[in-house]
Amino acid sequence: MLRIAVCDDEEEAVRQHAGVAEKCLRDCGCMGEIERYTRSDQLLADIEDDGYFFDLILLDIEMPGPNGMELAERIKPRLPNVRIIFITSHLEYAIDAFELSIFRYVPKEDIGRRLPAAICDAVRLIVLEDGKSYTIASAGRMVRIPYRDILYIGRDGKNARITADNGVFSVRKSLQQVHAELDAQEFIFIDRGCIANLIHILRIEGGMAIMRGGTALAISRSHLQEVKERINAYWGSHI
Repeated sequence: MLRIAVCDDEEEAVRQHAGVAEKCLRDCGCMGEIERYTRSDQLLADIEDDGYFFDLILLDIEMPGPNGMELAERIKPRLPNVRIIFITSHLEYAIDAFELSIFRYVPKEDIGRRLPAAICDAVRLIVLEDGKSYTIASAGRMVRIPYRDILYIGRDGKNARITADNGVFSVRKSLQQVHAELDAQEFIFIDRGCIANLIHILRIEGGMAIMRGGTALAISRSHLQEVKERINAYWGSHI
């Protein structure tokens, strides 16, 4: 499920842009949720303070408080893979938008034609590049973690603790439940209390799985041979 945010200080603009996004999702055959914001500081707080995840953000540039340019600068470190579409009537922002690696720049005078195309292009690209993802719903919000970003999953009491590129997330499920829901060959038990994403295992050394980033995870003796075989089989079929 894709997560989209629409932020504009004018309520009517938010309603219209969200409507376009909903139609694009339907046209692309994708499920999604759209959060609407009329205050830029609230969107920023949801991302920085509460860890909200978005795949796509539609931003007006000219807003009180943090403007669209400032928001993009603050959001990108938190959501490095997010696609941002700028909507503005000031052409001079286009160069700055390019420097911020903004996905698309939509002039307001041509919004009827260019906004739907921009959103549909972004949605198709997200689906193509992100592939599968694991969704966690808790405390009234939803976090979507692409499989490729998950490093490993450990047991934390009654919770499964997911360590990913963009943070650590807990879900009140057993490791067996999470493993079954992932249902992907790259996730393997290396111990009764740990699932590793083998695409991030650099090497096996002294009974430890050395992960990208340097983390060393213990492999139980009973799992060691299977782990080695699974790694060889996976990379043998993907090279």
